[in-house]
Amino acid sequence: GSTGYSLSCGGPILTPEVAAFVITPIAPHNLNARPLVIPDATEIELRVSGREDNYLVSLDSRIASVSNHAVLKIKKTSFKINMIEIPDETFFKTLRNKLLWGEDKRN
Repeated sequence: GSTGYSLSCGGPILTPEVAAFVITPIAPHNLNARPLVIPDATEIELRVSGREDNYLVSLDSRIASVSNHAVLKIKKTSFKINMIEIPDETFFKTLRNKLLWGEDKRN
């Protein structure tokens, strides 16, 4: 999911209890562009600015056209979803298994 995508771009892993957004640059051309963790109550505004009249924005595999100088707002939604918990499975146990933490893969 989003944790894997962010992790592959150098982003952090947050535990489910952390109420935060992670902003992770994808293929930055500058070493100063680093992931940012901010409170999930923050409203993020992105302002489109460039030489063209229109731009394409991709959000979760959906593409939309936006005009130059448009303002895109990102904020936490008001609804919640129910998650299934599997007995004897924890967030850290899943991380350990998926990321092979503690495994010696030399041979």
